[in-house]
Amino acid sequence: MNSVASFNVTKQKAAWWRIYQPQPQAKQRIICLPHAGGCASFFKKWTMTLPSSIELVTIQYPGREERLAEPLINNMDELIDGLIIALTEQQLLDKPYLLFGHSMGGYIVYELCLALRECNLPLPYQLVISASEAPTHKNTSSLHLDSDQALLDELEKLNGTQFSLATHPELAQMLLPIIRNDYQLIESWRPKPNSLPLDIPLTTFIARQDTELTEEQALAWQQQTTKNFHCEYFQGNHFYLIEEQAKVIQALLKIAKQQMTSHYQWTMTP
Repeated sequence: MNSVASFNVTKQKAAWWRIYQPQPQAKQRIICLPHAGGCASFFKKWTMTLPSSIELVTIQYPGREERLAEPLINNMDELIDGLIIALTEQQLLDKPYLLFGHSMGGYIVYELCLALRECNLPLPYQLVISASEAPTHKNTSSLHLDSDQALLDELEKLNGTQFSLATHPELAQMLLPIIRNDYQLIESWRPKPNSLPLDIPLTTFIARQDTELTEEQALAWQQQTTKNFHCEYFQGNHFYLIEEQAKVIQALLKIAKQQMTSHYQWTMTP
């Protein structure tokens, strides 16, 4: 890790995460990483339906919302360095936790798990990757080099916003640099060759009408774990979790409940 980058990241470590509804007595955490162009508040409504036994932590990438004045990060390794520092120094890994990443966030949580393993830090009890192709099926593209209009067309196709940016030029002007940056991060990321599979149960969430992801690409995540692999299907497009929020949370709660049941049985074993 670069020493200068380390200092800057450490200085800003408290800004890397948001807990919109603290749950000091929670038994576990769900840590969410958003999509390209996304921010922590994308998951804010989730806190309204989670039980007090689960604390929701949402990651805030630099250069958006309250971190708007900070430089964006377009390099996966630098982003992972920042996350490792923030999560460990803020003691967010001191309880059983689930990692959830949507789209770009799916690639990031995978790389984060590899880094946590390398650093001998606590690993999540479950990795949930949403709307992301497996490393062995990573698409090659260069959208970050295309025109603003091409990026806007891509967003329209994905339906990642609940309104058209084409009719909100001022908002588009603010968001386009962030989206271009995040696409550069995704498109320049090269999965590490010959990485050993993770010893973590892995679940993929797939939207049936997602034109950006095939079932084959999503199911190939099974190659990245030595533990149980499962796939959950939802109705909708690439951003299905907006309309399917209740079902997504229900699926995550089912996983969380299974983890706590297993933990209880393990602790009660003579």
